[in-house]
Amino acid sequence: MLRIEDIARHPGFRRLATLHGVVVDLRYTGTNNFAGRVLYRGIDCAWLRTEAAEGLEAAAAWLARERPGHRIVLLDALRPQRVQEAIWQDVAGTEMEHYFAHPGRGSIHSFGMAVDVTLQHPDGTEADMGSGFDDMTPASHPALHAEHLKSGVLTPAHVAEREWLHCAMAQGGFQGISNEWWHFDHGDRERVRRELPRVW
Repeated sequence: MLRIEDIARHPGFRRLATLHGVVVDLRYTGTNNFAGRVLYRGIDCAWLRTEAAEGLEAAAAWLARERPGHRIVLLDALRPQRVQEAIWQDVAGTEMEHYFAHPGRGSIHSFGMAVDVTLQHPDGTEADMGSGFDDMTPASHPALHAEHLKSGVLTPAHVAEREWLHCAMAQGGFQGISNEWWHFDHGDRERVRRELPRVW
């Protein structure tokens, strides 16, 4: 276990401010999130593991080449175990618990190897993904795209934006998940949990 207060001295992590081509807007440092409050109060969570940081830069570079003027917006990165435990206390027993890893198993965010991201248009506005970040409803589930297109919950434009994001992130070695269009893990989850230090 590695304390967040010691992260700056750890050679395996990189500060988000050094990332090229990525807009950083960590939602848990403010109140624009599902909880409506600051979740990273008094701690510096603006870090990623070096390999995830390099992967995110690669994703951003691919997007810049393939869709000039569009950028990746980073909404969450390193989320310490202590924050994950506090969130779990809030969501356990509710419908929202399905969107957060149980602290006992550990979130890949707590290893600095997961990110939450969206896209930004050339004019600086965020892409319309059909649901917001941390919108914990079926509309956010990539696994249900076909169903949502048929029912009209999502439009082809919404799905196209999500697919652009997914393609870009894949270029950086990230994999998405079935129930959050914004969440991506870097590398193999089991290897991450087995081999890397969790940040407390």
